[in-house]
Amino acid sequence: MHELSICRSIVDIVNRNAAGREVRAVHLQVGQLRQIVPDTLVYCWSLVNDDTPLAGSTLEVESIPAAIRCRSCAATTTISAPVLVCGSCSGTDVEIITGEEFLLTTLDLAEA
Repeated sequence: MHELSICRSIVDIVNRNAAGREVRAVHLQVGQLRQIVPDTLVYCWSLVNDDTPLAGSTLEVESIPAAIRCRSCAATTTISAPVLVCGSCSGTDVEIITGEEFLLTTLDLAEA
């Protein structure tokens, strides 16, 4: 369950950037090709924040679908499994264009 250690790292980043202000929510984008289970990440958030200044804050995870672009025909295909084949021409000369994200995008902070 590496989501627990990921949450601990997120806590460190949030604490540095919140500069002592109350954090209400942390917003993340997680690509579907990342080996991270969003529900487990949210659960672990509550575990690492219990009895800390971040207690009561929420972790909002936006799941980013995986998509590829074919270099041969330029078609874009959203994929649901890690099979990197063009949905249009069945070519395998493709590039991943979304799905590998792991970004802390915003913090919802209380008024100063």
